[in-house]
Amino acid sequence: MGGQPMFIMSEDSQRTQGRDAQSSNIMAGKAVAESVRTTLGPRGMDKMLVDSGGDVVITNDGATILNEMDIEHPAAQMIVEVSDSQEEEVGDGTTTAAVLAGNLLGEAEDLIEQDVHATTIVEGYHEAAGIALEAIDEQVNEADVDDEILRQVAESSMTGKGTGGLTAASLAETVVEAIRHVDTDAGVARDNVTVHTQIGASSNATELVPGIVVDEEPAHDGMPSAVEDASIAVLDVELDVRTGDVDAEYAIDSIDQLNAAIDAEEGELEGYAETVAESGADVVFTTEDVADRVANALANEGVLVFEGLGDSDARQVASATGARRVGDLDDLEDSDFGSADRIHTETYGDDDLAFVEGGAAAETVTVFVRGGTEHIVDELERAIGDALDVVATALESGEVVPGAGATEISIADKIREEAAGIEGRKQLAVTAFADAVDIVPRTLAANTGRDPIDVLVDLRAAHDAEGRAGLITTGDEVTIGDPFEHGVVDPADVKREAIESATEAATMIARIDDVIAAE
Repeated sequence: MGGQPMFIMSEDSQRTQGRDAQSSNIMAGKAVAESVRTTLGPRGMDKMLVDSGGDVVITNDGATILNEMDIEHPAAQMIVEVSDSQEEEVGDGTTTAAVLAGNLLGEAEDLIEQDVHATTIVEGYHEAAGIALEAIDEQVNEADVDDEILRQVAESSMTGKGTGGLTAASLAETVVEAIRHVDTDAGVARDNVTVHTQIGASSNATELVPGIVVDEEPAHDGMPSAVEDASIAVLDVELDVRTGDVDAEYAIDSIDQLNAAIDAEEGELEGYAETVAESGADVVFTTEDVADRVANALANEGVLVFEGLGDSDARQVASATGARRVGDLDDLEDSDFGSADRIHTETYGDDDLAFVEGGAAAETVTVFVRGGTEHIVDELERAIGDALDVVATALESGEVVPGAGATEISIADKIREEAAGIEGRKQLAVTAFADAVDIVPRTLAANTGRDPIDVLVDLRAAHDAEGRAGLITTGDEVTIGDPFEHGVVDPADVKREAIESATEAATMIARIDDVIAAE
């Protein structure tokens, strides 16, 4: 080789190694976690996010905040993925998972500075996570998960979130009713519950619709505004004069030829109207256009038609009503029809909505959310969506644990107890995991204006004495008590997922000691 240097990377590449790489990645992860920490709990603060176009989002939902932020650092992106995973799997606990991951990284950083190898930290964290899952199992409430507990789960999820003029307790009733409606022998059909938002009234007007709501208006003003016991056809058919795919011009040499062309068009349109009317359909939803003459003829027949539906709306209508989408009028048969007890249209300001209720449509329910401003309905939609997810999770698993930081206190206590029997430096990592878990009750305390250290000491003492202790917030009063007695409960799966996803992200980041970036 003659002593000549060998270049295996581009000259534009940047490489960070060893402690510098670990420090950079850990710092990025901690920064992301810190950005959402103050939103945790019933007294959590909101964040205002403004994008480059000037659009504003005001929320304290961890997943929303992290996804709205313009995060480029790859290690920081892993914390966002923790939040996304939590949201996808159980629907709530996103802030807890992100904050826990960030503090696991902070503890790992301290251990690395003490010359504890990253592999030892990873092994210790995984062992501690296993102990944490055992602690969660020990905290599961032995009582059956009934409607009252489900209401507590929903209320706990929404407390502290923007719910407009509604209380979390009143919304919880609606959430539980919605989930109970889609509870089947095969499990909870969570996808059969949708949330539809509409600006223009107080949030107190929020209600549960036994069916679906579609943002559509009738194709003709003369059509009925309501149809009872409706037979529904869902079409992918254009009820207009057919045009060729190729641009063409036709020469007409006489009035007779013009009249013949007009008659042909009229006949084609009349044929569409007659076919639909004679099929027995009371209501038609189509993804294509409907000619004015066809709409007028169907209006005279008392048929309600909605045109230009998006593909997702057409799928939703078909799924909810039991209809089969048809791509050719000649193929329309009785077996293709869906059904609903009632379809009616309502006008809200400049918006027209179609309500498909009862009958086959009642297998799907819609939480119809009202609010005075776009920010209110958006935050209500996020809060209700999370509550629906956690209630579905609790109902399916049948397991709930105390909230208000009580489960985290129990986890940390058990890990420290088990750590005494672990030899070598791995014990330091296991104990560090417990310290990281303490961030949840510490943050809850800080967000209520209490001293985190004093509260943590009191919580540990109460836990040792009673076996269960959380930070209970009731109005302006903050006390330490049994969360189960105060109705502050969370699905056990939310806690499990937070431990597992945070541990996975923290250990992955801690093991990185070489970052190669191409420019």
